Amino acid sequence: MTDIPELIGLDQFSPEELAEGIAELEQYRERLVNDMMTMAQKAKVTKAVATNQLEPELTKIDTMLQALRDRQSALSLTN
Repeated sequence: MTDIPELIGLDQFSPEELAEGIAELEQYRERLVNDMMTMAQKAKVTKAVATNQLEPELTKIDTMLQALRDRQSALSLTN
């Protein structure tokens, strides 16, 4: 598991709760990208600049998603 503080305590969640959290985080990620690209277009900022600005946040989200998926897989294997 990663050492992201928000992910400590994943053991207390059921596979269904993890699936719901994964879906919500995926939706958030997609909305973040879409909103940022819309704002960049309105501000006449290039896609590359906007993507570069988003990259650190997307990396955090992707790391959290992977940790949630890993935990979900581990739970499904034990049940």
